[in-house]
Amino acid sequence: MSEMRWNPLLGEWVVTATHRQERTFLPPPDHCPLCPTKPGGFESEVPFPDYDVAVFENRFPTFFPAPPAPSVSATDLYAVRPAQGVCEVVLYTPRHDTTLAQLPLSQYAKLVRVWTDRYTELGNLPYVQYVLIFENKGEEIGVTLHHPHGQIYAFPFIPPVLEREIQQATAHEARTGRCLFCDILAEERTDGRRMVAENDGFAAFVPFFARWPYEVHIFSRRHIGAMPEFTAAECADFARILKTVL
Repeated sequence: MSEMRWNPLLGEWVVTATHRQERTFLPPPDHCPLCPTKPGGFESEVPFPDYDVAVFENRFPTFFPAPPAPSVSATDLYAVRPAQGVCEVVLYTPRHDTTLAQLPLSQYAKLVRVWTDRYTELGNLPYVQYVLIFENKGEEIGVTLHHPHGQIYAFPFIPPVLEREIQQATAHEARTGRCLFCDILAEERTDGRRMVAENDGFAAFVPFFARWPYEVHIFSRRHIGAMPEFTAAECADFARILKTVL
């Protein structure tokens, strides 16, 4: 069961996906569903003996392109919607015993191309309002598979934190006539104390307002909106700075 339920206290959607409790939990390496399927071996999610980077729909998704009807009826107070969207898994490498941080720069370049392609295709779906590319790290946060991988969620709504950022950026532009993100980057570069890395296309820094340990933001030095707007040089620069930060 997967459905969107409205939280009237916070004014935001909550996605309930009870079937995700059935997902594979910390299998041994020889039964990893994200490793290539070797002849005569365990049949994984990838029906090939090898791959470079792989992308496929999550077997236990939060969102569905063709979602089931909600299991409960809506009321005047509690709205309910089908959980329409897309959840994909991105396998960084066929190797089980490594991490994103340990991969060579050439693999980062491939991943940037894959992320950009998926961002573009998913973002063009009529029911998608926001595409999130992310990686959960560590069992403490709920990781159930150790093979190096990330995920892509195509949301049918803008997540609340992102919506607040957009509202703040809109208000800042109305007040100053300038881009909030460009102003944050300029402030951090002028101060310099929190800069982590920088190249021709991007800058990485611990923001003045950091909330979490090791929180690092990577901003494009050019005023652009999303990955599909990267030039070829910026794709290479993004791969390099991501590798440096990790």
